[in-house]
Amino acid sequence: MKKFVIVTDSCADLNGELRKKYDIEYLCMRVIEGNIDRPADLDWQFMPAKTFYDKMREGIRFTTSQITASDYEDAFEKYISEGCDVLSVSCSSALSGSFKASTVARDRVLKNHPESKIFCIDALNACIGLGLICITASVLRAEGKSVEETAEFIEENKLKMNQLAFADDLVYLKRAGRVAPTSAFFGGILKIKPLIISDAAGQNVAVEKIKGRASVKKRALQLMSESFDEKFPYQIVAVAHADCREEAEQFAESVRELLPDKNMTVLIDYIGPIVGATVGPGTMAVYFYGNKVTYIAE
Repeated sequence: MKKFVIVTDSCADLNGELRKKYDIEYLCMRVIEGNIDRPADLDWQFMPAKTFYDKMREGIRFTTSQITASDYEDAFEKYISEGCDVLSVSCSSALSGSFKASTVARDRVLKNHPESKIFCIDALNACIGLGLICITASVLRAEGKSVEETAEFIEENKLKMNQLAFADDLVYLKRAGRVAPTSAFFGGILKIKPLIISDAAGQNVAVEKIKGRASVKKRALQLMSESFDEKFPYQIVAVAHADCREEAEQFAESVRELLPDKNMTVLIDYIGPIVGATVGPGTMAVYFYGNKVTYIAE
């Protein structure tokens, strides 16, 4: 059976150790500070994560740019020249143009290589939720599944990836157009913390507005306990944080207490630069396979 490469983008928030362990490639988006344009590498070589989030706390704004179709085309051509097929798993199309760019590149490359296979998947998720979907694809590959079988499984199960996130300060989401300015204003005064899911269309949606950080964490844990699928064969759990590691570790301990298997590993790592530029410091999220997401925001 022909080998296939799993490739994703900077929104996957997979550190070098995980990418190496699961043999996952990624293409860099860009992060821009003023007139300085840098690759949004997931190992934070362009800038330490803490420095990045401290700059945001100081009022510095980072913007981002996506991967071009030409970037994807070059990557796909490279993998095919090495004798591989390709499974490309991209950040939600509701949040990024990566998926669209990958499909444009796929169509171009397959015209010249009709014998090759390139599958492009819109993960309808971002951050480590996207990363966990890529890890699932890697485990399927290690089990001997073909690129077609792996793509089919991911397509059928990607909406089982649940996100429960909460931001510390709504100003960053306001800048990114994720919440109304009035919501951000009153959120700051009243300490309202929206509970944010990734809906079935891949949008980040505030489904509940809860007063106080302790309360929103408690609610997230409650919703996780109601949705968590202990029978899912490739279950994996991750807590992502935007420079609040100690709090994330405490939250992860609460997550472990909910799990049927108390020995299950809960990954803990930074929210990467692309998602981080939107949500801002202090944001946390938990990702896991649970009940299929069906809600779509109006």
